[in-house]
Amino acid sequence: MLENLSKTIQSLTEIAVSNERKEVVNPLVDYIQNKVNANEEIRLNFICTHNSRRSHLSQIWAQTMAFHFGIQKVFCYSGGTEATAMFPKVGETLVNQGFEIQKLSEAQNPVYAVKFDKNQHSIICFSKTYFDDFNPKSNFGAIMTCNNADEGCPMVFGAEARFPIKYDDPKAFDGTDLMNEKYAERSLQIASEMYFVFSQVKK
Repeated sequence: MLENLSKTIQSLTEIAVSNERKEVVNPLVDYIQNKVNANEEIRLNFICTHNSRRSHLSQIWAQTMAFHFGIQKVFCYSGGTEATAMFPKVGETLVNQGFEIQKLSEAQNPVYAVKFDKNQHSIICFSKTYFDDFNPKSNFGAIMTCNNADEGCPMVFGAEARFPIKYDDPKAFDGTDLMNEKYAERSLQIASEMYFVFSQVKK
């Protein structure tokens, strides 16, 4: 694990996950545990309307926590009901929290490689629909990270299970004095909940 990222992860133990939020994420713990028990691959697709902020943060932190806790065969993805671009502040926030990010393309919808460990595959991030060819077509868990995607997608085709784990959108603070603080806060909330999820899984 990258050194500065390790420090961020160590600090997560100081962020309490409320009992209310534990109830929200526990079905995802059970899903992952059942996959581990069956020695099956674990595919998680984090879905939000524009695949620009919360779904990317969730994808990246979930993949990182799976590695941190040594849970094998975890493959995390993200998507939206439409494609836009990963919002630049997301990458900036993650770099500040210890990730290394390489921008692989300069298109309107750039592709980023996100590293959490020097010897592990980068997480490839760009905005896409949840049913994009880059993402799995079947045998995956769909995690709905925002209200609009949850309500706007009554069916997620190919998903074995669906988990509404919703986060407030830091976009509400774009252009304000609180922007940096709120993006960091949302990222750490997601990190602490993914830390909890993977810490509960027995290998």
